[in-house]
Amino acid sequence: QVQLVESGGGLVQAGRSLRLSCAASGRTFRSGVMGWFRQAPGKEREFVATITWISGRTDSADSVKGRFTISRDNAKNTVYLQMNSLKPEDTAVYYCAAGRKYPAYRTSDYDYWGQGTQVTVSS
Repeated sequence: QVQLVESGGGLVQAGRSLRLSCAASGRTFRSGVMGWFRQAPGKEREFVATITWISGRTDSADSVKGRFTISRDNAKNTVYLQMNSLKPEDTAVYYCAAGRKYPAYRTSDYDYWGQGTQVTVSS
Protein backbone atom coordinates (compact mmCIF):
# COMPACT_ATOMS: atom_id res chain seq x y z
CA GLN A 1 0.00 0.00 0.00
CA VAL A 2 1.02 3.56 -0.69
CA GLN A 3 -0.27 6.50 1.29
CA LEU A 4 -0.29 9.96 -0.23
CA VAL A 5 -1.03 13.13 1.69
CA GLU A 6 -1.37 16.46 -0.10
CA SER A 7 -1.00 19.86 1.54
CA GLY A 8 -0.52 23.48 0.60
CA GLY A 9 -3.85 24.35 -0.97
CA GLY A 10 -5.80 27.47 -0.15
CA LEU A 11 -7.37 30.68 -1.38
CA VAL A 12 -5.17 33.00 -3.40
CA GLN A 13 -5.62 35.99 -5.70
CA ALA A 14 -5.03 35.69 -9.42
CA GLY A 15 -1.40 36.20 -10.35
CA ARG A 16 -0.07 34.86 -7.06
CA SER A 17 1.64 31.57 -6.29
CA LEU A 18 1.10 28.42 -4.25
CA ARG A 19 3.19 25.32 -3.66
CA LEU A 20 1.51 21.99 -3.15
CA SER A 21 3.25 19.09 -1.45
CA CYS A 22 2.56 15.38 -1.59
CA ALA A 23 4.17 13.16 1.02
CA ALA A 24 4.37 9.48 0.06
CA SER A 25 4.72 6.65 2.55
CA GLY A 26 4.36 2.92 2.61
CA ARG A 27 5.39 0.81 -0.33
CA THR A 28 6.31 3.59 -2.76
CA PHE A 29 7.00 2.85 -6.42
CA ARG A 30 10.56 4.08 -6.36
CA SER A 31 11.01 3.16 -10.00
CA GLY A 32 7.69 4.68 -10.95
CA VAL A 33 6.05 8.01 -11.44
CA MET A 34 4.16 10.60 -9.45
CA GLY A 35 1.50 12.82 -10.91
CA TRP A 36 -0.70 15.77 -10.14
CA PHE A 37 -4.26 15.93 -11.39
CA ARG A 38 -7.06 18.40 -10.76
CA GLN A 39 -10.81 18.32 -10.82
CA ALA A 40 -13.06 21.36 -11.03
CA PRO A 41 -16.76 21.21 -10.12
CA GLY A 42 -18.76 19.48 -12.84
CA LYS A 43 -15.65 18.50 -14.81
CA GLU A 44 -13.59 15.37 -15.22
CA ARG A 45 -10.30 14.91 -13.43
CA GLU A 46 -7.51 16.15 -15.67
CA PHE A 47 -3.78 15.64 -15.90
CA VAL A 48 -1.57 18.47 -14.67
CA ALA A 49 2.01 17.19 -14.39
CA THR A 50 4.10 14.08 -13.86
CA ILE A 51 7.62 13.23 -12.70
CA THR A 52 9.66 10.05 -12.42
CA TRP A 53 11.32 9.19 -9.11
CA ILE A 54 14.66 8.05 -10.53
CA SER A 55 15.52 10.37 -13.41
CA GLY A 56 13.28 13.30 -12.51
CA ARG A 57 11.84 13.34 -16.02
CA THR A 58 8.84 15.64 -16.16
CA ASP A 59 5.96 16.57 -18.37
CA SER A 60 2.97 18.84 -17.91
CA ALA A 61 -0.30 19.81 -19.53
CA ASP A 62 -0.22 22.60 -22.09
CA SER A 63 -2.59 24.65 -19.93
CA VAL A 64 0.02 24.93 -17.16
CA LYS A 65 3.30 24.88 -19.09
CA GLY A 66 5.46 27.83 -18.15
CA ARG A 67 3.47 28.45 -14.95
CA PHE A 68 3.54 25.18 -12.98
CA THR A 69 6.64 23.17 -12.10
CA ILE A 70 6.69 19.66 -10.67
CA SER A 71 9.67 18.50 -8.63
CA ARG A 72 10.57 15.79 -6.15
CA ASP A 73 12.75 15.26 -3.09
CA ASN A 74 13.69 11.60 -3.03
CA ALA A 75 15.12 11.79 0.48
CA LYS A 76 11.78 13.04 1.79
CA ASN A 77 9.58 10.92 -0.50
CA THR A 78 7.83 14.14 -1.38
CA VAL A 79 6.64 15.63 -4.65
CA TYR A 80 5.89 19.31 -5.13
CA LEU A 81 3.83 21.38 -7.52
CA GLN A 82 4.92 24.99 -7.70
CA MET A 83 2.09 27.02 -9.19
CA ASN A 84 2.86 30.54 -10.37
CA SER A 85 0.75 33.14 -12.14
CA LEU A 86 -2.40 31.44 -10.97
CA LYS A 87 -5.63 32.05 -12.83
CA PRO A 88 -9.27 31.66 -11.74
CA GLU A 89 -9.55 28.70 -14.12
CA ASP A 90 -6.92 26.88 -12.04
CA THR A 91 -9.50 26.58 -9.26
CA ALA A 92 -9.97 22.89 -8.51
CA VAL A 93 -9.26 20.10 -6.08
CA TYR A 94 -5.70 18.97 -6.74
CA TYR A 95 -4.82 15.30 -6.35
CA CYS A 96 -1.49 13.57 -6.05
CA ALA A 97 -1.14 10.06 -7.48
CA ALA A 98 1.43 7.26 -7.67
CA GLY A 99 1.93 5.04 -10.69
CA ARG A 100 4.26 2.33 -11.91
CA LYS A 101 5.79 3.63 -15.11
CA TYR A 102 6.31 6.60 -17.40
CA PRO A 103 4.57 7.94 -19.43
CA ALA A 104 1.50 8.38 -17.31
CA TYR A 105 -1.09 10.91 -18.39
CA ARG A 106 -4.37 9.13 -17.67
CA THR A 107 -6.03 8.52 -14.32
CA SER A 108 -5.93 4.80 -15.14
CA ASP A 109 -2.12 4.95 -15.25
CA TYR A 110 -2.06 5.55 -11.50
CA ASP A 111 -2.71 3.09 -8.71
CA TYR A 112 -2.84 5.25 -5.59
CA TRP A 113 -4.41 8.63 -4.91
CA GLY A 114 -4.34 11.21 -2.17
CA GLN A 115 -7.42 12.79 -0.67
CA GLY A 116 -6.97 16.06 -2.56
CA THR A 117 -6.38 19.65 -1.58
CA GLN A 118 -8.55 22.59 -2.61
CA VAL A 119 -7.04 25.45 -4.59
CA THR A 120 -9.23 28.49 -5.12
CA VAL A 121 -8.05 31.42 -7.22
CA SER A 122 -10.03 34.64 -6.96
CA SER A 123 -10.13 37.24 -9.71
